[in-house]
Amino acid sequence: MSTANEKFAAEKEILLKHIQSSGLRRTAQRDLILEIFLSTEDHLTSEDLYWLVHKQDPTIGNTTVYRTLKLLTEAGLAREVRFGDNKTYYEHHYDHEHHDHLICTVCGKVTEFFSQDIESLQEEIAEKRGFTLSHHSLRMWGVCSTCQKADADIEMPPSGAQPRVRVKTAVGEQMAS
Repeated sequence: MSTANEKFAAEKEILLKHIQSSGLRRTAQRDLILEIFLSTEDHLTSEDLYWLVHKQDPTIGNTTVYRTLKLLTEAGLAREVRFGDNKTYYEHHYDHEHHDHLICTVCGKVTEFFSQDIESLQEEIAEKRGFTLSHHSLRMWGVCSTCQKADADIEMPPSGAQPRVRVKTAVGEQMAS
């Protein structure tokens, strides 16, 4: 079993190298923010993460959390994702397999998935057009099976319309209560 010092050791080392190369220094606040971020597999906004951090250390400000998330993203530990609700979410990136997202426009649930068929198709399309892929992000909006069962009369927006989404995360639900 790993000790607290061993947990996330690789990620801590990656962040340390990144901040040192950026002329910054390692701080206990950055370490705590990193540990809390890595301890959840949820998609988090900076506000969500701030709320989790604030519960453990009320002296850490929202700006510090936001700046640290930017450092985590620059270091390759986190990546930004957007689900159509005008918010930026952050998810783990380092040592996590590539995946895409299904977003329910009714309840806001975000489901991660991987499809080798989609991966193969995009590589085929890129090759046919002489394009070299570096990465991609696929988001699909619709109605999850739970919401379909709960309300058979759900109106789907017209094709091409911007989906209206209110993403719900476990953290956001905790903040609201």
